[in-house]
Amino acid sequence: MSQRKKYKFQRTQSSVSEHCCVPLCTASSKYNSALSFHTFPCDVETRRKWIVAIRRVYLVVTPHTRVCSRHFPEGDFRESSSVAGRRLLKKGVVPSLFEWNNFLLPPWRLGMLERRERQTLAEDGHTFRTKAATWDHDYAAAPDPAVVDLAIEENEALRAEINHLKKQLEGLHMMQRFGIHRFAASDSDIRFFTRFASYDLLIHFWALIEPSLPSMLCLTQAQGDTFSEPSCPAAHSLQPIDEMFMFLNYLALGSKQRDLADRYGVHQWTVSRIIRTWSNILYVLLGSVKIWIPEEKIREHLPAEFKDYADTMVILGCPELKYQCPSSTLRQSSEVFSSYKSHCTLKGLLGVAPHGAVTFISPLHAGSTSDKQIMWESGILSLLKPGMAVMVDKGFLVDDFVPCKIYRPAFLSGRSQKPACEVTEPQAIRVHVERVIWRVKEHKFFDTEIPLQLFGNINQLYTVACLLTNYENGPLIKFRPKK
Repeated sequence: MSQRKKYKFQRTQSSVSEHCCVPLCTASSKYNSALSFHTFPCDVETRRKWIVAIRRVYLVVTPHTRVCSRHFPEGDFRESSSVAGRRLLKKGVVPSLFEWNNFLLPPWRLGMLERRERQTLAEDGHTFRTKAATWDHDYAAAPDPAVVDLAIEENEALRAEINHLKKQLEGLHMMQRFGIHRFAASDSDIRFFTRFASYDLLIHFWALIEPSLPSMLCLTQAQGDTFSEPSCPAAHSLQPIDEMFMFLNYLALGSKQRDLADRYGVHQWTVSRIIRTWSNILYVLLGSVKIWIPEEKIREHLPAEFKDYADTMVILGCPELKYQCPSSTLRQSSEVFSSYKSHCTLKGLLGVAPHGAVTFISPLHAGSTSDKQIMWESGILSLLKPGMAVMVDKGFLVDDFVPCKIYRPAFLSGRSQKPACEVTEPQAIRVHVERVIWRVKEHKFFDTEIPLQLFGNINQLYTVACLLTNYENGPLIKFRPKK
């Protein structure tokens, strides 16, 4: 028994199907590529003639309304010069070939499926032979160029829409990523993660340093080449403003590098590189600003608590930083071990004006160095004059070489009683000085252990953490002009 062959109609490979709007015409581009389909003309008078000639009730012409080439004589077309060009109509032609004016196409040659007789089973069980319906279209012809052009245009439109949706998703992802823009609407979050009082104040600080970033990044590129990052899975890069935000997180919260890497979705070595880079950048930019305030300016902003210490120019202290002790006992030294902190430390001299501004920062010294030696080597003595005064704690035994007056209030010296003529409001002066020192030590960077890989940048980190205090908040007291 021979196997019977099965046949099916051939469809055109097109995602768009066009249909003729003429009544009684069943032409469609889905199963016929020999015909061309034409839109209505833009000319108002010619379009009106087309509508009248078609004779279709309630015809609404849209950009997708088509009339197939069956309804135009051959003389109405102008062929394209290229092989793949579109078949176009001449200007001003009107369709004129319809079934109601006795126009019929010549019969097409039937295919094998159409020429074969079929056996159909009737309802009474008898079979009778019929011929398949004849069609007036060619299913094996090449697709019409107009259909191809329309499909290309639709593909371009879909591709543009996909790109637009991708950009929207990227923007949504940026808002969800950990960075400065995620907390733009919350000043309390900005305060927690950066110690800046508000988002606007942080953006104002960014506007101050942003113009200098291109040249500063070029200077720090050599350092980035020296500390090459190991191969790691691909991670998204951070914008410069997010890198600065990460650096401020490190100073404000004392976060571990691994924690920052998980939050920002980068490698831990990338976090280390960002900390080194931004410590150098801000060290140069902020360090180029003169911070020592003239004597007359200090007195203009002198808080009311200092009325009995009106000549005080600076409050001095020596904060200490912990750093990771080397594992090798040969590299450990007693010079950097602090008995007070019971840890390897570095410390430096810090000067703060009575109204809260940092006015002096010395380089760091070994933890065992005395405060007297640090003050002698810091260079602050050249800034002090006989008419000035400094306020220190009882540990600062520098009376023999300081060229000005030294104040040690009761709450600082540890003495239980002081004459009323010396300290009239000890509690008020104590609260105010604690607020001044707290502004600097509010950065948890001073409470954490500095890893050894950042030891080369320890002076930059310490200086930047102190200088940022002058930009994060306003003065502790409001300026009141003298009457």
